[in-house]
Amino acid sequence: MQETLQESEEQPITTLDEYEKHNLKTHYRVTGDLSGRVVELKPGFAKVSLITTNEMTADDKKLVHSGFLISSAIFCAMASVNDPYVTPLNANVKFLSPVKVGDIVIFEAIEKIQKGKRREIIVTGMLNNIKILTVELVALVFEEHILTNKLPQYK
Repeated sequence: MQETLQESEEQPITTLDEYEKHNLKTHYRVTGDLSGRVVELKPGFAKVSLITTNEMTADDKKLVHSGFLISSAIFCAMASVNDPYVTPLNANVKFLSPVKVGDIVIFEAIEKIQKGKRREIIVTGMLNNIKILTVELVALVFEEHILTNKLPQYK
């Protein structure tokens, strides 16, 4: 049976006030309609729910474009680190099953390794208890916002 919002036990975080209440310190301006909404947040762990919509359609058969799944997975990974200056460095993505419009995908991210500024995170995307995506992601936590590092293109 396909999961619906009414069947989900967690209520997604949908407003900036709710993000603050749940203590999300990073990526709090991400649009939940396109990248999912946080439904659970603990140190080193995050859960994000993505409701797929017509705006995500890749073709006439209602296949969801994979970029939306990657966006949700990376958002979930950044939330699991939950530092205002976390930035993804690289990711290894494996697509295991397609997703169609109307599906609700649940992403869970677990921060596996903290080594200095480096974080290694595993994200799993599930649809109806079926694993549809895995991401092994490396992120870096900077001392200040990445755009304040005086990169040449932002001078």
